[in-house]
Amino acid sequence: MKRLILLRHGEAGFSGGTDYQRNLTKKGKENLIRMGERLNPALKTIDLMYCSEATRTIETAEIMGKYISIQESVFTKDIYHGDLRNIITILEKTSNAIETCLLIGHNPTISMLLSHISNENYLGLQPGMMAIIDLEISDWTMIGFGTGVLKEIIQ
Repeated sequence: MKRLILLRHGEAGFSGGTDYQRNLTKKGKENLIRMGERLNPALKTIDLMYCSEATRTIETAEIMGKYISIQESVFTKDIYHGDLRNIITILEKTSNAIETCLLIGHNPTISMLLSHISNENYLGLQPGMMAIIDLEISDWTMIGFGTGVLKEIIQ
């Protein structure tokens, strides 16, 4: 069984730069630190992390990296610019050696992905919220609609 962990970036402020350059707020950082400190030991090791290259998602990954051992990381603009189909394509290309995958991204796409894979009603992930999905697949190429079970929401 594969496991997918979805994390919406922490709360971000508004700055004079572009949306892509927005930084986490103090509150956003503090909330992520609290969540990291409370994480279940079973979530403390991740085989692969996919992360948007936007500033706020990179900052989120850096904070979570203090609490989670991440074996491999891939940073890509495709998560920031991508739609649901793009994100599923990224996941489909994941090596089958990967058992646990963390994806750090943005709304509305990350919440749509959660609903799509778990076949749940739309759950709007707020900044800094994490969703744990157990996938009922043996191969990442099989990921898609209704292939996972939402196990937990952490905030």
